[in-house]
Amino acid sequence: MTQTHEPMRAVAFRKHAKLMEPDCLTDVDTSQPVPGPHDLRVAVRAVSVNPLDTKIRAGMVAVPDEVRSLGWDAAGIVDAVGDAVTLFRPGDAVYYAGSFNRSGSNAQFHLVDARIAGRMPASLSFAHAAALPLTSLTAWQLLFDRLGVRPGKQAGAGSLLVLGGAGGVGSMLVQLARRLTGLTVIATASREKSRDWCLSLGAHHVIDHRQALAEQVEALKVPPVNFVAALSHSAEHLSQLADLIAPQGHLAIIDDHDTLDVVPFKAKSVSVHWEMVFTRPLYGTPDMIAQHQILDEVAALVDAGVLRSTATQVLVPLNAASLIDAHRLVESGGLTGKVVVACTHADTVAQAPEARQ
Repeated sequence: MTQTHEPMRAVAFRKHAKLMEPDCLTDVDTSQPVPGPHDLRVAVRAVSVNPLDTKIRAGMVAVPDEVRSLGWDAAGIVDAVGDAVTLFRPGDAVYYAGSFNRSGSNAQFHLVDARIAGRMPASLSFAHAAALPLTSLTAWQLLFDRLGVRPGKQAGAGSLLVLGGAGGVGSMLVQLARRLTGLTVIATASREKSRDWCLSLGAHHVIDHRQALAEQVEALKVPPVNFVAALSHSAEHLSQLADLIAPQGHLAIIDDHDTLDVVPFKAKSVSVHWEMVFTRPLYGTPDMIAQHQILDEVAALVDAGVLRSTATQVLVPLNAASLIDAHRLVESGGLTGKVVVACTHADTVAQAPEARQ
């Protein structure tokens, strides 16, 4: 990465590091990056921590050596733009997920391709906006691009089962499916707190993924489950999903596996789809601008009161100590919503757009 001599603060990580090791995440002084032609340089105000961050730090997901900082969710103010950028200008408030082939947003300034950034919801604080990009993009692409669900309240749309409805992606998927489609939304959750969370987001029904899934679905007397979003522990539930999904249904998976046996779905001609949120930026696909468009649409829906932020815990300030605490919360499991780390307490309060300059 080309750099200036202007200094900035960042949080570096060590690969294959456990949280109890003192150098797993460390505060460092480095130089501000220089935007490439399509880049924004963003003054970061808040980030959220995803399971991806903990997996990369622990060495479970490989990234290039030039990735020095974690963080694939951010909200902030555009500080500078590349020569080819037309979507934004300095002073704009943006939010985005980035791409894990570049250093992450756990830094004072961060580079992101303008074509995968969106205008931040005007009604949200930086902290509450930072909870949205990665999970919103994953949920939107899974629902509309991979599963091929049509937006709109069509009659006879069927049912969607969301395996792991209280997590980050599930929290956005439940909202999108309930608000923008005619599907009957069934979420899974195993605790009273997570069950209540799913219902508050719009799930029609919540069942317990620790119990037999097919029997619980059958007892609901809902339309056929023609769509399944397997967001967590998919391999453990595959045989049950094969039993309950409707013939010619659609299964989408996002979690990581060494191997995954989808043979049980053949008899029903079930299509199996993967969703990986970074596919478009990693491969520079011709439709990469779609992520900018999705984030702008999500922002509009948030500002209209259709969708809400899924931030449930906000830590301050944005430094190594706070991020270690956030990683610990994410690794503990059973989390509802998202953990966010903001630069200051002011970044946790929504402001008028002109006040962000």
